[in-house]
Amino acid sequence: MFKSFLGGIHPKDGKELAKDRPIETLPLPSEVVIPMSQHIGAPCTPTVKVGDHVKRGQVIGTSDAFMHSDIHASISGKVTKIDMFPHSGRSGCQAVVIENDGLDEWADGLPLHRDWKEMGTDELLDAVQSAGIVGMGGATFPAHIKLNPSKPVDVLLVNGAECEPYLTADYRLMLEEPERIVTGMLIMGKILGVKESFIGIEDNKPEAIEAIGKACEGTGIHVAALKTKYPQGAEKMLIYVVTGREVPCGGLPMDVGVEVQNAATVAAIADAVREGIPLIERVTTVSGDAVRNPKNLRIRIGTRYRDVIDYCGGFSEEPDKLLAGGPMMGFAQYTLDVPVMKGSSGILGLTKKLTDHGPERPCIRCGRCVKACPMGLVPSMLSILSQQQDFARARDDYGLMNCIECGSCTFVCPAKRNIVQYIRLAKGEIRAEMAKAAQKEEKK
Repeated sequence: MFKSFLGGIHPKDGKELAKDRPIETLPLPSEVVIPMSQHIGAPCTPTVKVGDHVKRGQVIGTSDAFMHSDIHASISGKVTKIDMFPHSGRSGCQAVVIENDGLDEWADGLPLHRDWKEMGTDELLDAVQSAGIVGMGGATFPAHIKLNPSKPVDVLLVNGAECEPYLTADYRLMLEEPERIVTGMLIMGKILGVKESFIGIEDNKPEAIEAIGKACEGTGIHVAALKTKYPQGAEKMLIYVVTGREVPCGGLPMDVGVEVQNAATVAAIADAVREGIPLIERVTTVSGDAVRNPKNLRIRIGTRYRDVIDYCGGFSEEPDKLLAGGPMMGFAQYTLDVPVMKGSSGILGLTKKLTDHGPERPCIRCGRCVKACPMGLVPSMLSILSQQQDFARARDDYGLMNCIECGSCTFVCPAKRNIVQYIRLAKGEIRAEMAKAAQKEEKK
């Protein structure tokens, strides 16, 4: 029996809308819009120009910066435009538009066929880097950097919890393609030289636990059936629950000898190493009470939300919120022209019936947010200090930067305060101050 963590919540998960829908492959769109920033770190610079003909899997964006991940063409066709376009995580981003030629030809030399067991560590890392793999749970940290930690790691932990409401893409992936995930874990275990490997899955997914368990037989990989509770899939919570180790404040998983990766990321690593296939498509959940036919779709990167929603029968009624990701940690979108990216785990359309929680009122000091916070913080004070623009006190006295932005505080607040949004604002201001200070130091 695995431990549990303090705090957390039990929101209505909404997974019944899509969990029994097998993965379907979305037909190729007439064009794709591929952002040059789909990862934490420096945006890529296009390596193609308008008028060029590109093929599937061809590099179309790269950077000299250490913290970046290459961008590849997801279809074959003609580059028709390079300009600023909507982006699900920011106001806009430079993107390459490719008009589909209907051939869907692979770039020269792809796919490859390699025996990963015969490959050395450097060769395996190079395969991951060349494929542009990033964390596909939403964090989008370049995988080749994460797989080369500066501290020794003895435990590999794969996140199959998928605790965010409505999302079922990882569940279907574990159920339908467990071999890809297990192979990816074995490859990662070889790269890191770990002693133990676990995949954590919430116990509300018994079918996935069974499927992964069968695929793990004889591999030495352990399946951890975890208590269903949000945010069970948060990195620090998952590490504590499975290993009993606590990541220090401001620390990283490698500080306690653990490497954490998302289930979809691990499957993509298997494809990259065995076949040289870059990250040009992903499984995404399309759901919510406004979506006529919720589905789990395999979608080419750069496909507009509009094309995805149309394939699902459109909206049964006008959504009040269009979300990239889940309802707890996702970001509201203002247009259906946003493209699917490497970190697009979900596209949700929610009606006013689910999103209208009434006007925000003053904090009544009930303490419910404190009880729910998995990090042991005082979210109410963090939100109040953010409103007062006392960001330094929020950071120094109340541990602002330790917030994982899970949204549990906002969910339980009887005053309907947008606590996590205030916290995000404060963290953004602190990061901006830190960046300015760093620039001043560089100029000295």
